[in-house]
Amino acid sequence: MEQTRLVKLGNLAAIVRSKNAGPYRITLDVLFEREDLYAAVSNSKAITAESVAHAYGVGREKVSSFFEIPVARAFKITFFRPNVQCAVGESDVFGAQQHVPLMNILIPVPSTVSEYRDV
Repeated sequence: MEQTRLVKLGNLAAIVRSKNAGPYRITLDVLFEREDLYAAVSNSKAITAESVAHAYGVGREKVSSFFEIPVARAFKITFFRPNVQCAVGESDVFGAQQHVPLMNILIPVPSTVSEYRDV
């Protein structure tokens, strides 16, 4: 049986970002430069609408869409903002600072897969 280790998603993906998806939603993108890293994350089934909701401390119903896009080596997730854009209490109007909980999700990857290194 192949050994695995837990690695943060942010150490595997080339890009993890969040951005505004209108006044009620934020979208998250996870992009991989290498096929082996994308395959390791995809095969692990650790990134799901449920795991993303858990990482953000919200119910699954707050995740409005979840797509895995193999041809782009990517995941795209959209969830409802905790506060409407520009409302009192909103701290990130552009939604550009919401990616960190996603980056910290632990992914079981085969020990033979090396982490992403931007060179």
